[in-house]
Amino acid sequence: MPGSTFAFSSSALRSLRREEELLERHKYTQRRNRALQKTSSVPGQGGGLGRRTRRMDPQVCCDPLVQNALFSGNLEKVQHFFSGDAPVDLIIEARGDELRWTSGELGLWSLTYEQELTTPLHITASRGYTDCLKHLLMHGANVEFAPGGQTPLQEACENGCTESVKLLLSFGANPNAVSDSGFTSLHYCKIPDSIRCAKLLLQYGACVNYQSEEEADTPLHIAARHGLEEHVHLLLRYGASVDKKNKEDQTPLNAACSQPHGPNQMDLYYRVCKVLIESKADIHTKDKDQQHPLHLACKNANSKVVELLLELGSSVNIMSYSGSTAMQYILQNVAYKLEHRPENVVRALLNYGAIRIWPGALIKVLTYCCSSPRTIEALMNTYDRVRVTEDWVDAVPLEIQQRHPRFFESLFCLGQKPRSLQHLARFSVRLHLDGKLPHVLPQLQLPPTLTDFLMLRFEDVLF
Repeated sequence: MPGSTFAFSSSALRSLRREEELLERHKYTQRRNRALQKTSSVPGQGGGLGRRTRRMDPQVCCDPLVQNALFSGNLEKVQHFFSGDAPVDLIIEARGDELRWTSGELGLWSLTYEQELTTPLHITASRGYTDCLKHLLMHGANVEFAPGGQTPLQEACENGCTESVKLLLSFGANPNAVSDSGFTSLHYCKIPDSIRCAKLLLQYGACVNYQSEEEADTPLHIAARHGLEEHVHLLLRYGASVDKKNKEDQTPLNAACSQPHGPNQMDLYYRVCKVLIESKADIHTKDKDQQHPLHLACKNANSKVVELLLELGSSVNIMSYSGSTAMQYILQNVAYKLEHRPENVVRALLNYGAIRIWPGALIKVLTYCCSSPRTIEALMNTYDRVRVTEDWVDAVPLEIQQRHPRFFESLFCLGQKPRSLQHLARFSVRLHLDGKLPHVLPQLQLPPTLTDFLMLRFEDVLF
């Protein structure tokens, strides 16, 4: 039956989790075995690293003294342990940053950190220990050795360690090497501090339009999704394709509009979108769900991006695959985006000609959006009359009514009183200029107060 779900028993869930864990362990073991398959021990004397091996043969290192020297960036000790013929391409099993459920011998499940395979080069490069890194490189460390799936260069980029990136590239690291996850080093430049890393990669010939193997994201998709304005500028200067689509048919503009972000990041994503659009990004492109950038920006309640798209001609009433318009997307998310001031998005859509909510559905909208009185105010001010009943009072929780007493009192009074003459005049003008208000009103040279009134200025009360 469509829409139905399966209720799994606890034993079935445990079985599924066990199966998933076994698969993860199998993959981990495969990576470890691949890294060790060239291991060839040769006789040698003892020392800090135990048995000596040929320079390029990987060896597992379990010595806590060696690991501590690497993780703390102690140059003196690193020079001591990695000198002469001592192997530098060691495999170290380290604890990852992410927690996952694992089962014990008795079948009990607990949260433990994931195990990761790393090397001395990875540890020093990803932490910016450039003196230690240089020492290892000078002693022949393999810059492409990647037992954990990522090269040292990729991990250095991921952590924004510019000097490490510069050293690795100068020692021949491949800027276009692909990780086990299908990403190049340029894809891993996804924090603000990695901008200089990205510049170095591009100077060394990194492919600016390489698409990741699973998601088909380009570095520009990644930069746009993370709101990295400088990265976006840089990649575009080096010829990044502004309308390349990924597996979800998203362009970088779609990616930027769809990425959830806090209210303090709204300006940042606005600037990223503006840069992409100024570089000729198509504002009408749609993803696999037929969602346009306008739909996605409304989901995230970013009024600045919404107004930018509307001003440039985005269709305000076009529907996605699910049959939802931009107005429906914002109304569905009002209660979750209060800090983003979703009323500004609703007002912008109405001013650009969004189809009004069917009056019979207003009580449903009130139920879901009453925590944002200004959203209700904008919607109500697009009708000349609305049939308000006692059911409306019941639709708004008492604590919200008490928080905004003046507004809700004026709303509930509309059941007994007609709207003011001033509002009726505004309604007539808006009806006549439906969808053209933002373009026509500036040409009429009206007083700013009157213009703001016609554009649904918020007054926190209904007249």
